[in-house]
Amino acid sequence: MPHTMSRSSTGLPAFECKIIAPGEIAPRLLVLPRPLVFTNGCFDLLHRGHVTLLAEARALGASLVVALNADASVRRLGKGDDRPVNTLSDRLAVIAALESVTLVTWFDEDTPLQRILDCRPEILVKGGDWPIERIVGNREVTNWGGRVLSLPFIHQTSTSALLDKIRRL
Repeated sequence: MPHTMSRSSTGLPAFECKIIAPGEIAPRLLVLPRPLVFTNGCFDLLHRGHVTLLAEARALGASLVVALNADASVRRLGKGDDRPVNTLSDRLAVIAALESVTLVTWFDEDTPLQRILDCRPEILVKGGDWPIERIVGNREVTNWGGRVLSLPFIHQTSTSALLDKIRRL
């Protein structure tokens, strides 16, 4: 029997319904199962390290919200003139398509603090290269009784290293 892709009422793939504009996230949060896990990042060229982190984050709670840096925010991080490689809309779609992700949104600011305050997660997660004391939202999440975790990397991969490898080809 041939497999057919699930589509939403808009005719788009069903995963597109997981993409929520920052101003529209509040009502969607009301119906999410708790505990809510939150993470953020550029997620420019998706690799094994990214999907492992997202799967581990989701396993810590009942729902996972991911906030992506908007394109201008990525450029301000100083990762290079050619970053992001993928536009925000493409990055949102790829992250939304992952089974581990419940909702995906974005932020234009330099940090995700406002999205963290909007979501009030019980668990805030970043990758192992982030010491807990440097994780944006650490103080706020801890103050309302939540946990903040820096998950050790299982796979030593990075978008920057991947791009360097591609450039050498």
